[in-house]
Amino acid sequence: MPSYSDLEENGPFLPASYTPLRGPTPPESGHIQAISRRPIKVFGVIAASCLFLASLVLLIIYGQPPQSPAETAHSRSPLSPGNVRPASMEEAQGVSQKSFRRSSDGNETYPWTNAMLAWQRTAYHFQPVKNWMNDPDGPLHHLGWYHLFYQYNPDSAVWGNITWGHAVSRDLIHWLYLPLAMVPDSWFDWNGVWTGSATILPNGQIVIIYTGDTDNYVQVQNLAYPANLSDPLLLEWVKYAGNPVLTPPEWIALKDFRDPTTAWIGPDGLWRVTVGSKINKTGISLVYKTSNFTDYELVDHVLHAVPGTGMWECVDFFPISTTGPNGLDTSANGPGIKHVLKASLDDNKHDYYAIGTYDGVKDIWTPDDPKLDVGIGLRVDYGKYYASKTFYDQDKGRRVLWGWIGETDTDDDDELKGWASVQTIPRVVTFDNKTGTNILQWPVEEVKSLRSNNTEFDDVFLEPGSVVDLNISSAAQLDISAEFEVDTTQLNATLDEIKNCSVAALRGAAGPFGLLVLTDESLSELTPVYFYIGKATDGTLNHWFCTDKSRSTEANDVDKQVYGGLVPVLDGENFTMRVLVDHSIVEAFGQGGRTCITSRIYPTRAIFRAAKLFLFNNATDLNVTASVKIWHLNSADIHPFPL
Repeated sequence: MPSYSDLEENGPFLPASYTPLRGPTPPESGHIQAISRRPIKVFGVIAASCLFLASLVLLIIYGQPPQSPAETAHSRSPLSPGNVRPASMEEAQGVSQKSFRRSSDGNETYPWTNAMLAWQRTAYHFQPVKNWMNDPDGPLHHLGWYHLFYQYNPDSAVWGNITWGHAVSRDLIHWLYLPLAMVPDSWFDWNGVWTGSATILPNGQIVIIYTGDTDNYVQVQNLAYPANLSDPLLLEWVKYAGNPVLTPPEWIALKDFRDPTTAWIGPDGLWRVTVGSKINKTGISLVYKTSNFTDYELVDHVLHAVPGTGMWECVDFFPISTTGPNGLDTSANGPGIKHVLKASLDDNKHDYYAIGTYDGVKDIWTPDDPKLDVGIGLRVDYGKYYASKTFYDQDKGRRVLWGWIGETDTDDDDELKGWASVQTIPRVVTFDNKTGTNILQWPVEEVKSLRSNNTEFDDVFLEPGSVVDLNISSAAQLDISAEFEVDTTQLNATLDEIKNCSVAALRGAAGPFGLLVLTDESLSELTPVYFYIGKATDGTLNHWFCTDKSRSTEANDVDKQVYGGLVPVLDGENFTMRVLVDHSIVEAFGQGGRTCITSRIYPTRAIFRAAKLFLFNNATDLNVTASVKIWHLNSADIHPFPL
C-alpha cells in the first residue's frame, strides 16, 4: 500500500498488487475482493432477501452490515457493540449523510401550511414530480435530445433505494420525464445504482460507467450501454454481463471508491477514466486505462492528490480553451488548452476546482497555482451546491455544468411536502482570460426564452443606509441583471478588514450593497445578495460576493447561514451580478460568473404576491449608483413524456 508521505510528496506509487479484471464468468464462479456470488433468478432473490434481513438485524444491533471473510482478511475492522454507530443509513452504506437535518434538532418545528409548501416548488428548475433526488448523472446530447439522468428514490422523499431517474429535453429548459433508466436489480448494484458518467465514442456508441453498491456494500464500477442506439430517447439500458469492470484496489477501502468520470483518449490511443478515493486524509484521483471499457489497467500513480482534503467524490476532469469561448471535447489537449480538475469533498460537502496542466503521456495533472489547489482554493459554488458534473454539448460546442441543490430544511419537512432537492439551471463553463485563475459560469442562453415583462431602472442613487422598493409584484420568478458603480474616491484607509462574508445587517465603511430578494413589504423576511468591499490583513483591497439567509424565514428549523466568497473585480470594472429567483431557489452570479452562490430559501411571509424586490446600500461611507434590468420568467413545461 502506498504511504501517506508518498502522497503528500505527489510521488508515483505502485499498488501492492493489481488483479486484471476478468471477462464474463459463470454464475457459480468466485468473485474477487469481498464481492459475494451473484443472485441467480429466484434463488438469488431469496438469498439476497435473507442477506438483507440478516444485515438489517445486525445493522440494528451493531450499526454496520456484516463483514465478509475477504473483508476480514484485508483488515476492514467491523464495528463492535462498543463502537459508535453510523449516524445515518447513508453512512452505513459507505457515503456520508445526504440530508441537511434529520429532524428539528431541538428547534421548534415550524407549522408549515400546504400553501407555503406548495410555493416552495420551483417553476423552471428541473425536479421530479415527487420524492428524493440528488446527483446529476451521465448528461449527454443524442439525436436531438438532451438527456439528464439523476440519483432518485422512487419510494420516498429521503435518501435510499437509489436508482437512475431519466428525463429528456430539446433545450435544457423544458423537460419530459421518462421511465427509470436503471434500478438496483443485480448483485453488483444491489444496494444502489450510484453516480456515473457517459462517454460518447467516435462511432457514436454510448457507454456509461457508474458506481454500484454491491450486495455486501462494496463500491464497484459497472458498465452499461443503450439497448437501441437508434432510439433518440434511449429508453432501455443493458448492464454488461461481466460487471463489475472495476473493483477497489486492495489498498483502497471498500467504501472509498466511487463516481467515475467521462472517459478521454490519451496520446497512446487508450481511454482513461478517473475515480475518486482517499488514502487516510489525502484525497486522490485514480486513473485507469482501457481499450474496450471492459478490461482496465490501473496507472501506477494518481492523477492528482491533495493532503487534508479527505474523500474525493464526483470527480470531474475536462479541458477548457484559453483562446476562445467554445467548449472542448473531453479528449482535447494541446496548445491553448488548460484542464480543470474538480472534486466534491465528502468531508465538508463543497465542490472545489483548480485550473492546471495535464500531461497526457505521464497522466499527471499539475495545478497552475498550488495555493489554489483542489479542495483548498476556489469553489465551484459557495452556497448549497454539490456533486456537479459537466458534459460536452457537441450540438452547440459548449461545456455545460449541472449541480445538485440539496434541501436545508428537515427530513420531516421534505416528507410533508413529498419531494426533496432540485438541479441547478445548466451553466456554460468558460475560461476567464481576464483573471487567468477562474472559470466563468453562466446560465445557458435558453433561459432567456422564459423572459417576459421587462422592467429597467437606470442610475438609481443609493446613499448610505438606503433601501429602495423596485415595485416588482410577485417577485418569485425573476431574472435580474444589476450593475453597481461606486465612488472610488471614498475607498480609503478606513476600509474594514474582512475575512469572510458577514450578515448584511452589519454595516461597514464600503458595504454591503446589492439586492434584497424574496422580501416582504415590512422587511421582516429578506434575503440580501450583495457585495462588500474591504481590505485583507495585509492591507490589500478585496471584494466579497455574498448571500445572507439569516433573516430569510421565520422558521427556526432550517439553515440560515451566510454564504459567499471573494470575487475578483478588476480595474475599470463596475460591480455586476445576475440573480435567478425561482421560489425557494436563488442562484447568484457575481462578476460574470467568477463567483457563484446557490441558496435554498424557505420564506413564510415573502411568498406569492407578497414576494418583493429591493435595492439597498447598508454601507456607512459609500455612495452607490445602481442600474437594474428585471425580467419575469415564465414557468418551464416539465411533465411526463407521452409514451
